Amino acid sequence: MTDLVLIDYGSGNLHSAERALNAAAQSCARSVKVTVTDDPGRVRAADRIVLPGVGHFADCARGLRAETGLVEALTEAAIGRSVPFLGICVGMQLLATRGLEDGATPGLDWISGDVDRINPGEGLKVPHMGWNGLEIRQPHPVLEGLGEDPHVYFTHSYSFRAADPASVLAATEYGETLTAMIGRDNLVATQFHPEKSQRVGLKLLSNFLEWSPE
Repeated sequence: MTDLVLIDYGSGNLHSAERALNAAAQSCARSVKVTVTDDPGRVRAADRIVLPGVGHFADCARGLRAETGLVEALTEAAIGRSVPFLGICVGMQLLATRGLEDGATPGLDWISGDVDRINPGEGLKVPHMGWNGLEIRQPHPVLEGLGEDPHVYFTHSYSFRAADPASVLAATEYGETLTAMIGRDNLVATQFHPEKSQRVGLKLLSNFLEWSPE
């Protein structure tokens, strides 16, 4: 049994993410138990971790750090034990060095870069909301089998500006090139919402559940 924890820190589409992860688990060869938790002990012992997030970077960072021992448990599991980790939306942005929404707020600094406001140009609205194409930049097991011209669902006003282009696994175009997915080692994270991205999103989640980082 694979023990996956979905982190509850007061920010994120927990019910939607939980339903999607359970649906994706049905197509996996391995048995997966999804637990929504803020318990550092459960996080430390987990086999896989999903960190969701919606809203304001600073609020999410504050909420995560307000849960006693949670950041330390996440770091011990994801960085210390190399547990497969998936961040979603602001859960991806929190991996950055800092977020620049209403001043600078430190992130986890697991993948170097800043999260800054998108600037799509005249005629395009902010936030970037709705379906958009996914341009795969780096081959990765979590991105396999998504089909030709995969489209996924976005809703965000800020974008991850990675310090190292090699950490950008996928991008999307919205007046400018925006980071859609980042990763290194056992870490992957999406700006889009796989739990809202129908077939493509369920396939990506299924891939994550089966993924064994080397």
